[in-house]
Amino acid sequence: MGVEDGTLLNRRVIAVKVDNHPKARPQSGLNQADAVYELIVEGGLTRFIALYQSSDASYLGPIRSGRPTDPTLVRPLGGPLQISGAQGWVQGKFGQAGVKLLGEGATTFRISSRSAPHNLYGDTELMRAEADRRSLPDEAPLPMFTFSDSPTRPTGSADEIILDWSNFPEVRWEWTGERYVRFNGAVEANEISESGEETQIAADTLVILFATRYTASPRAGQSGSSVPALDTVGTNRAIVLFNGGVIEGTWVRDSIDEPFSLVDANGEAITLPRGIPWISVFPDNRTVTYQ
Repeated sequence: MGVEDGTLLNRRVIAVKVDNHPKARPQSGLNQADAVYELIVEGGLTRFIALYQSSDASYLGPIRSGRPTDPTLVRPLGGPLQISGAQGWVQGKFGQAGVKLLGEGATTFRISSRSAPHNLYGDTELMRAEADRRSLPDEAPLPMFTFSDSPTRPTGSADEIILDWSNFPEVRWEWTGERYVRFNGAVEANEISESGEETQIAADTLVILFATRYTASPRAGQSGSSVPALDTVGTNRAIVLFNGGVIEGTWVRDSIDEPFSLVDANGEAITLPRGIPWISVFPDNRTVTYQ
């Protein structure tokens, strides 16, 4: 999508961890994001990391806590991550990765229509102000992928994509002829505005990055519980979908300091169309189908 004010492309990314528990739905602010990551947490649920650079959202949430995979995804973006706490040993991983955290307080507020912990919301303008107050870097991030007005030619087609994350109803995306719209099973996955208007969650491009799932645990002597995590360095399978087409390939990444590189079956770089990508970091022992 085009950005009317080009200066917005020179500012920091604000990353926000968003809840996806059934009691957190419909969420708010996801359709305003420049990109969204989705990744597994405990109990077969997923959570999102919504990214805002050229965009902002004044009513965004519910905001939830951080997990060990988060810093590996946020690190190359260079901006802070807004969370609602995290276990101490997990916060240590953010520090090791050099990812700054924004916590509850000046950037967040509770809404009365939902019960905790699914009622913490935020405003990215407040998050930017807090980042300024703390003198955090305000620089453009590395590009997440390679975008072009002449993207790579798809090798197949797919109007329906199903991601079987867990025993919960699968996530289903449908190509409308213009964008991909999201369903939780057979139910529309919507977001809701502060005024109560619901809109189906949508994206221009779907990027599915398969990753090895493992259990991350505190070190000996550290308090806390183990949680699921995903290996985002190395190489693994990738599926890229845009304009009703599909490309099978792989992703490659040497360190968490770098963005993901996407290559097709011939080892050629995959170029994406300009627009809003939804990136699923998907356990490689689960199934993705499309038709």
